[in-house]
Amino acid sequence: MSISKTKIVEEIEKMSVKNVLDLIKKMEKKFKISSEDISTNTKILKTNSKKEKTEFKIFLKSIGPNKISVIKAIRSITNLGLKESKDLVESAPTIVKENVNKKESEILKNTLEKSGATIEIK
Repeated sequence: MSISKTKIVEEIEKMSVKNVLDLIKKMEKKFKISSEDISTNTKILKTNSKKEKTEFKIFLKSIGPNKISVIKAIRSITNLGLKESKDLVESAPTIVKENVNKKESEILKNTLEKSGATIEIK
Protein backbone atom coordinates (compact mmCIF):
# COMPACT_ATOMS: atom_id res chain seq x y z
CA MET A 1 0.00 0.00 0.00
CA SER A 2 1.45 3.35 -1.09
CA ILE A 3 0.65 6.62 0.64
CA SER A 4 1.15 9.87 -1.26
CA LYS A 5 3.15 12.77 0.13
CA THR A 6 0.01 14.87 0.04
CA LYS A 7 -1.80 12.36 2.21
CA ILE A 8 1.08 12.32 4.71
CA VAL A 9 1.10 16.11 4.93
CA GLU A 10 -2.66 16.16 5.42
CA GLU A 11 -2.33 13.73 8.33
CA ILE A 12 0.51 15.73 9.89
CA GLU A 13 -1.60 18.89 9.66
CA LYS A 14 -4.13 17.24 11.95
CA MET A 15 -1.49 16.59 14.63
CA SER A 16 -0.60 18.85 17.55
CA VAL A 17 2.75 20.62 17.56
CA LYS A 18 3.98 18.35 20.35
CA ASN A 19 3.09 15.25 18.32
CA VAL A 20 4.79 16.65 15.20
CA LEU A 21 7.96 17.28 17.20
CA ASP A 22 7.81 13.75 18.59
CA LEU A 23 7.37 12.40 15.06
CA ILE A 24 10.41 14.35 13.88
CA LYS A 25 12.52 12.97 16.75
CA LYS A 26 11.40 9.40 15.95
CA MET A 27 12.23 9.88 12.26
CA GLU A 28 15.66 11.29 13.09
CA LYS A 29 16.35 8.30 15.35
CA LYS A 30 14.94 5.74 12.92
CA PHE A 31 16.86 7.05 9.86
CA LYS A 32 19.91 8.25 11.83
CA ILE A 33 19.62 11.81 10.53
CA SER A 34 19.02 15.24 11.98
CA SER A 35 17.23 18.22 10.58
CA GLU A 36 20.42 20.25 11.09
CA ASP A 37 22.39 17.82 8.91
CA ILE A 38 19.79 18.06 6.18
CA SER A 39 19.82 21.85 6.27
CA THR A 40 23.63 21.97 6.16
CA ASN A 41 23.85 19.39 3.35
CA THR A 42 21.29 21.28 1.30
CA LYS A 43 23.35 24.46 1.60
CA ILE A 44 26.51 22.57 0.63
CA LEU A 45 24.79 21.01 -2.38
CA LYS A 46 23.54 24.40 -3.56
CA THR A 47 27.01 25.90 -3.12
CA ASN A 48 28.77 23.05 -4.91
CA SER A 49 26.43 22.81 -7.87
CA LYS A 50 28.20 23.99 -10.99
CA LYS A 51 26.60 26.76 -12.94
CA GLU A 52 26.92 26.38 -16.66
CA LYS A 53 28.66 29.28 -18.29
CA THR A 54 26.40 31.26 -20.63
CA GLU A 55 28.66 34.04 -21.88
CA PHE A 56 31.97 33.56 -23.62
CA LYS A 57 34.86 35.57 -25.04
CA ILE A 58 36.37 34.89 -28.46
CA PHE A 59 40.13 35.13 -28.05
CA LEU A 60 42.37 35.48 -31.13
CA LYS A 61 45.60 33.68 -30.21
CA SER A 62 47.38 34.06 -33.56
CA ILE A 63 46.49 35.09 -37.10
CA GLY A 64 48.25 32.33 -38.99
CA PRO A 65 49.73 32.65 -42.49
CA ASN A 66 46.76 34.34 -44.20
CA LYS A 67 46.38 37.73 -42.55
CA ILE A 68 44.02 39.12 -45.20
CA SER A 69 41.49 36.28 -44.74
CA VAL A 70 41.53 36.79 -40.99
CA ILE A 71 40.98 40.56 -41.42
CA LYS A 72 37.98 39.84 -43.69
CA ALA A 73 36.56 37.38 -41.16
CA ILE A 74 37.03 39.88 -38.32
CA ARG A 75 35.28 42.58 -40.36
CA SER A 76 32.27 40.33 -40.97
CA ILE A 77 32.07 39.29 -37.32
CA THR A 78 32.60 42.64 -35.63
CA ASN A 79 31.32 45.13 -38.23
CA LEU A 80 34.55 47.09 -37.79
CA GLY A 81 36.10 49.07 -40.61
CA LEU A 82 39.11 47.85 -42.56
CA LYS A 83 41.70 49.79 -40.51
CA GLU A 84 40.16 48.80 -37.16
CA SER A 85 39.96 45.14 -38.22
CA LYS A 86 43.59 45.22 -39.41
CA ASP A 87 44.69 46.81 -36.11
CA LEU A 88 42.77 44.21 -34.12
CA VAL A 89 44.29 41.31 -36.08
CA GLU A 90 47.80 42.72 -35.76
CA SER A 91 47.38 43.10 -32.00
CA ALA A 92 46.93 39.33 -31.53
CA PRO A 93 46.74 37.77 -29.01
CA THR A 94 43.59 39.72 -28.17
CA ILE A 95 39.89 39.41 -27.45
CA VAL A 96 37.78 39.70 -30.60
CA LYS A 97 34.30 39.61 -29.09
CA GLU A 98 32.84 39.37 -25.57
CA ASN A 99 29.52 38.29 -24.04
CA VAL A 100 28.75 35.79 -26.78
CA ASN A 101 26.41 32.84 -26.21
CA LYS A 102 27.67 29.27 -26.64
CA LYS A 103 26.19 28.63 -30.08
CA GLU A 104 27.40 31.93 -31.52
CA SER A 105 30.87 31.43 -30.03
CA GLU A 106 31.22 28.08 -31.83
CA ILE A 107 30.11 29.66 -35.13
CA LEU A 108 32.58 32.53 -34.73
CA LYS A 109 35.37 30.14 -33.80
CA ASN A 110 34.74 28.02 -36.91
CA THR A 111 34.61 31.10 -39.16
CA LEU A 112 37.90 32.45 -37.84
CA GLU A 113 39.63 29.07 -37.91
CA LYS A 114 38.61 28.59 -41.55
CA SER A 115 40.38 31.87 -42.32
CA GLY A 116 43.57 30.46 -40.73
CA ALA A 117 43.44 32.05 -37.27
CA THR A 118 44.00 30.23 -34.00
CA ILE A 119 41.06 30.85 -31.68
CA GLU A 120 40.27 30.08 -28.07
CA ILE A 121 36.88 30.38 -26.40
CA LYS A 122 37.09 31.62 -22.82
